[in-house]
Amino acid sequence: MKLENKQYLLQLSRQTLKYYFDNGKKINVSFGLDEELKEKAGTFVTLTLQGELRGCVGHLQSTQSIYLDVIDNTLSAAFADDRFLPLKKDELEKINIEISVLTEPEKINYSSVLDLLSQIEVNKHGVIIEKNKQKATYLPQVWEEISGKEEFLSSLCLKACLSSEEWRKGDLDVWV
Repeated sequence: MKLENKQYLLQLSRQTLKYYFDNGKKINVSFGLDEELKEKAGTFVTLTLQGELRGCVGHLQSTQSIYLDVIDNTLSAAFADDRFLPLKKDELEKINIEISVLTEPEKINYSSVLDLLSQIEVNKHGVIIEKNKQKATYLPQVWEEISGKEEFLSSLCLKACLSSEEWRKGDLDVWV
């Protein structure tokens, strides 16, 4: 994605929050947009306050244009992430906003634990796992907090309410 579009999305996300606090409704943007921002892609919006997670909501697969998804996910991260109280207006200037624009997930076909580990790239891949409708996702940024592929997969299994060793059994569905 072009640098100017990345900067635009960050500005749009912050402006979305300001507009919502001032007007109580979603911002409407529909003109002067680069074609790249009109493409469909999954996005995540992550809000942090003083280095701590404050909200994170997104879509793994494309549901709408990137700019529209960023608007919706910004509002959801701020006001509908049930792990946190809704964002307060006085927090707005203090929050950090991070936007992830995702590629379509690709399923990993693997024959062994070593094969699975070899196909996952540290600091590059976000990972989705699923087993029996238990599902969890980590974005690529999580690699900064977790050292190593094995710990990453174990933690992701726990997030999906599975055993931390579930990934070693070879019957998880895995996408990057």
